[in-house]
Amino acid sequence: MHIEELIIEGFKSYAKRTVISQWDREFNAITGLNGSGKSNILDAICFVLGIENLRHVRATNLQDLIYKRGQAGITKASVTIIFNNEDKTHSPIGFADSARITVTRQIVLGGKNKYMVNGHVAQQKTVENLFQSVQLNVNNPHFLIMQGQITKVLNMKPPEILAMIEETAGTRMFEDRKAKALTTMAKKEKKVEEITSVLNEVITPKLDKLREERSAYLEFQKTETEVDRLRRVVVAYDYYQAESKVMRATKEIEKLEGLIKESEENIKLFNGEIKQVEKECKMIEEKKSKECRKGGMYAEMEEQFNVANNELVRLKTVLELKKEAIGEEQGRILQMKKQLEKVERNLIEKEEELKGFNFETIEREYERKLEQVKKDEELLHGLTTGISSKEGNESGFNEQIKNVKNERGDYLTCIEQNKIKVEHLNKEREEIEPKAKKAEKEIQGMINELEKNEREIREMKAKIENNKMKIEQEGMLKERERIKMNKLNELERLIEEKKREFRQFEFEYSDPYPNFDKSQVKGIVANLIKLSEDNLKYSVALEVAAGGRMFNVVVDNEKVATSLLEKGKLQKRSTMIPLNKIVSFKLNKQQIDLALNSTNGKSHLAIDLVNFDDKVKAAIEFVFGSIFICDDKESANKITFNKQIRVKSVTIDGDIYDPAGTLTGGSKSTNSNFLIRLRKFHDLKIEFESEKSELEKIRKDLNLIKDLKELIKQLELKEYEFNLFKEQFNSNSSTRIVERFKEIIKEIEEIKKSEIELQRKEKDCLNEIKRIENEMKKFEKNKDKGLIDLKNKIIKEKNEINNKFQEMNNFRLNFETLQQDINQLKLEIEEIIKLINLSNNSIQNLRKEENDLEISILSKKENSEILFRNLEIEKSKFLKFDKELTKFENIKKEKLKSIQEEELTLQQLNHSFDSFKNELASSNIHLNQLLSNNDWIKDQKQNFNKPNSLFDFNNMNENKKKLSQLESLFSKQRKNINVKVMDMIDTVEKKEKGLKEMLSTVKKDKKNIEQTIIKLDEYKKDALQKTWIKVNNDFGAIFGDLLPGNTARLDPPEGQDIIDGLCVKVNLGGVWKQSLTELSGGQRSLVALSLILALLQYKPAPMYILDEVDAALDLSHTQNIGQLFKNRFKGSQFIVVSLKEGMFNNANVLFRTKFRDGLSAIERHARSMVPKRKSIAKSLPHSPIAVK
Repeated sequence: MHIEELIIEGFKSYAKRTVISQWDREFNAITGLNGSGKSNILDAICFVLGIENLRHVRATNLQDLIYKRGQAGITKASVTIIFNNEDKTHSPIGFADSARITVTRQIVLGGKNKYMVNGHVAQQKTVENLFQSVQLNVNNPHFLIMQGQITKVLNMKPPEILAMIEETAGTRMFEDRKAKALTTMAKKEKKVEEITSVLNEVITPKLDKLREERSAYLEFQKTETEVDRLRRVVVAYDYYQAESKVMRATKEIEKLEGLIKESEENIKLFNGEIKQVEKECKMIEEKKSKECRKGGMYAEMEEQFNVANNELVRLKTVLELKKEAIGEEQGRILQMKKQLEKVERNLIEKEEELKGFNFETIEREYERKLEQVKKDEELLHGLTTGISSKEGNESGFNEQIKNVKNERGDYLTCIEQNKIKVEHLNKEREEIEPKAKKAEKEIQGMINELEKNEREIREMKAKIENNKMKIEQEGMLKERERIKMNKLNELERLIEEKKREFRQFEFEYSDPYPNFDKSQVKGIVANLIKLSEDNLKYSVALEVAAGGRMFNVVVDNEKVATSLLEKGKLQKRSTMIPLNKIVSFKLNKQQIDLALNSTNGKSHLAIDLVNFDDKVKAAIEFVFGSIFICDDKESANKITFNKQIRVKSVTIDGDIYDPAGTLTGGSKSTNSNFLIRLRKFHDLKIEFESEKSELEKIRKDLNLIKDLKELIKQLELKEYEFNLFKEQFNSNSSTRIVERFKEIIKEIEEIKKSEIELQRKEKDCLNEIKRIENEMKKFEKNKDKGLIDLKNKIIKEKNEINNKFQEMNNFRLNFETLQQDINQLKLEIEEIIKLINLSNNSIQNLRKEENDLEISILSKKENSEILFRNLEIEKSKFLKFDKELTKFENIKKEKLKSIQEEELTLQQLNHSFDSFKNELASSNIHLNQLLSNNDWIKDQKQNFNKPNSLFDFNNMNENKKKLSQLESLFSKQRKNINVKVMDMIDTVEKKEKGLKEMLSTVKKDKKNIEQTIIKLDEYKKDALQKTWIKVNNDFGAIFGDLLPGNTARLDPPEGQDIIDGLCVKVNLGGVWKQSLTELSGGQRSLVALSLILALLQYKPAPMYILDEVDAALDLSHTQNIGQLFKNRFKGSQFIVVSLKEGMFNNANVLFRTKFRDGLSAIERHARSMVPKRKSIAKSLPHSPIAVK
């Protein structure tokens, strides 16, 4: 197999599709300038062969193999090799039928990698197997000699050269196998120790223990056999008894079936008579209805009632809408109030912040500094020119002193004036003080009276304002009062009627002793429980479950019960339930959970279905605590007759299932559903109390309105009296004296405060005069320095003024901004208040409309009730029909009573029938269970109860006693017995045997491994010897071809064997060199190349690739290499990259690479076309050119 054609596209420097065809099957050479793409051809071949280490093709990743790394618009690299496969003897495995093999490898930018063989996509492993089958493993290549490999061989030590021989001979794997064998042998030795340890320490002691346990187990089996025999006797006895029960129950069931059939026929007859009575009642009803509509009065009244009722519904709907609107407005007001509070808090914060702005102080400080600068400038002007800036005034310090003295004189004058004024005021105060004290005592009573009246007026106004809305509702409240009173009268009438019906539920008694606490009597049980709307369907079941206990009376303790029974003058027989003594049977949690889970939610504890006060919980638990209410018969049956539950249950229809085996049921009592009717009666009472409470509230509001009207009159009178009294107080002479005395005191205090400030200013003027005089003295001593200091002072003061002015402006800006924020917040508050007022007005209007609607609704409701009562009156006119209906109803009741009696009989019969049926079913189940669990019964039952047989039942008590003793013994033995001992001892014995066999096997394997290692060493030595001889001969011959007249060989190191390593020995000119260092560089390269070629010749490959192996050789030696390839490697294809003419002139085909426009190109030359030149190497540049 050899290369015929190579197609490169997008690979490295070959951007365009390049086809290299007509390869010679023996010797091909590639040459060209450095960087023109020679080695890229070899890289392309290695790429197709599946090279994994990309460094061997001078790349770091697959992207480097694409032309310009995909940056020039080419995103794919593809290389195809077409192999000639006509030589079938060296064909790859599986390709003997293919004359040509085409292998393609493509990579796409981004990392996608694809192989194709003969146009079909193939896995990488398939391609690797293809090439490895013909010794072309590119990842461990002996057919590929790259640049630098010769230098590597020259530096090898004897063991490394020996390794090359071993690799060529294929004995390298022997060393690997030997190492593995030694490892395995060590493991085998360890295994022998482990097995011996297990046998001595585990297996043998365990076997001894198991043998003891086996003896105990055999004794246990003997007891088990006797227990099994006695159990059979007991089971046979149970079967015999159950079979007797089945026969007895079958006879009873046949008898009851006849009685049940007779009772069902009687019920059927009674039902037929009831249907006839109902038919007669229906005819009477039709006559009544026809007569009722003759005059049209009933229809008209019914129409009026419907219209009134519809109008009432409409008004209620409108009322609800109004209420919703009020709610929405109130919600908006609430939101606005929250917003108002937030804004007001913000306003208070801003106002507090504004108070902290002392703008006047800053402004006065600014003016003071301005005035000071002005004075200093005038002083400077006067001192400099000697002339005052003000006409007619002195100049300099004298002018300042004069001005300050004038200012001080003004302050002193004001102080004297204030003294005179205070003297006059004190004199006036002394004159009127006695009068003022006397007048104050005289008017103190009037002042107290004024304050009291003013406080009372404020309180009256606040009370009237808070209840202003109620005054406006007076008319509506009066109308509601009238309607509520009518409603209460009607409810009271209905309650009195119902009381007669529910008289049995009233517990009437007299106090057994004075001051008897009636709260100790809780009442009848029926009145202490309530049913929710969802649980009304269970009313009948709860009535049946409670039975007579429903009418028991609950009291606090046994003393109250005794007092009532002895001295309470009870009108009927009563049973008491004292809460402190009553004890109820409670089911355990396991029973409850099992019952609830087994019925899938179709059962409930009776106590869970009723609502009651926790104070009477003990009594309710006594009545209902241990009973289940079930939705159907199946659930009741499961709960009552389950051995793990066995509690009383009642179905929703009132059938009672008792664990004792009884079943009670049948027709419903005419007095059933009293819990529902009692609930309605209680609802009626609750409604009465609710209406009564509302009426009291309305009357309370009306009384409040009445009081408010009276209060308004009192307020008017009070205000008139207050104003009149205030005028008298103000015009009183005593009042005027007191007021004047207070004014004098106030004026004196103000003057004293003013005097303190004037004295302070006067003192400041004195200090200022002293300061100016001191400065004047300093100035007179050194006028120049004084002027400079004064000028500097003025400059500094002006700077301070500018800073103060800027500060004042900033302060003013912040002040104005804060004022604007405050004004904005005030406007926002006003806007929110306006919106709140609008919403309040809207609510007032809506409330007024609501009140009007409520009045209309009350009026319409009253009218509707009147129409309904008139309608009922109209109905009552037809009493004659009612009499006939009553007559037939009585007949129907009698028939129903007969049916009830017959149903009760039928129920009893059915209960007995079900009991025997259940007994028969349970006996049959028991029999079937016994038969299914004991197959031997079928074969042995004819021997049951036969005397002196295995199943003799005469001594059953003794047999059961013996069985109990043996079972106890059996139970004790079972705790201490190892039931798996027989299997375990068998397993351990097998394990012992297996371990001993394994020990023998391991020892045998160890011996085999040792023998195998000896054989491998012998085989390796023999193979290595043969390879060394062959390679040694070829090595000397090839070296002689390359360097005629000389030879070389491989010898073991001195004093050592071949397996210790090999050294290269060279004979030049008949002299054996002791070291390669004695050779020239070219000679050493020839030695290394000869050795490599000798190794290659040992196992020829179909193709060899050599990359510039002649780089370090002379031209004469290069020519010899070319001849060597032709003569010694026939049948193999050589692809050689070389820059030396002596090498490629011997090639049959020469490929010359060129680099044009950034791309590599190829020219092919056959042997006859190869140009004759002195040396291509001379035309090549010394430095390589990079391929783009």
